Amino acid sequence: MSDPLPDEDGFLEDGPHRVHFERHGTGGAETFVLFNGLAMHTKAWYGFLPRLRPEFDVVLFDYLGQGESSDAEGDFLIPDLARHLAAILDRLGVARVHAMGISYGGFVAAEFARLFPGRLHTLTLSGIHLSHETLFSTYQEVSLAFYAGGESLFDLYTRYLYEKIFGESFATRAAEKLPHMRRGFHDRFRGRIGSLVKLTLAQDPFFASLDANLPGYRAIGAPALVLAGDEDRAIPPRAQRKIAGLLPSCRYEEIPGAGHVAYLEEPELFWDRVVRFARAKDAAA
Repeated sequence: MSDPLPDEDGFLEDGPHRVHFERHGTGGAETFVLFNGLAMHTKAWYGFLPRLRPEFDVVLFDYLGQGESSDAEGDFLIPDLARHLAAILDRLGVARVHAMGISYGGFVAAEFARLFPGRLHTLTLSGIHLSHETLFSTYQEVSLAFYAGGESLFDLYTRYLYEKIFGESFATRAAEKLPHMRRGFHDRFRGRIGSLVKLTLAQDPFFASLDANLPGYRAIGAPALVLAGDEDRAIPPRAQRKIAGLLPSCRYEEIPGAGHVAYLEEPELFWDRVVRFARAKDAAA
């Protein structure tokens, strides 16, 4: 089956950087933005587009170091990624969006919501926390230690990652597919490990600024939904549940039997809730 063709795509130029984006749709419907996880790229969403199209337009973009975007020249911050999206939306003539971020993409989506709260219809987050979590810091340190080993340890890292992020049910059902999925991640990033390091390190100032930015998160007025996999071991539900006490108009739900990537593990449950939430935005506000 061939990949869907975007109706519009291009690059945002930001100094030495080129940020790849694409729109599926022609601007005639409300827009979803799907925020990539750390190991993803825009094409990772293609199989899920039929769950949103044609009711919604969909905007996708690669962060620096991902997919078709350029590698970063120097360090960058998560707010930079959020500002890239705002500039892309300006180019596309999109005023407001349904923002849906999973894992690392949830951090970027939350930062977009904090910086540009007036540009949201709704905000959906999955697999993130907005609190200080010691075990997450340890998880990040382990990942960076693998990256420091270069390509010789990168294959081992992908095995470690794929053991950690899935729930037992999906790992059993998809046992034959996991090696292919892991190989795809390995091949996409084995020559761009430096980009993974920079993306990972961008989380440090994000969390260092968390307390100072809490008033901004509390000022997000758009309806928000947190969808946690109840078997998430990377960011446990107890940490994700705290977000509902932070955002002023937020509800928390769990996806039974899912791990860290609930959108992939239990797609029927996950996307049905996302779409129903978007449709009910006015009632939820």
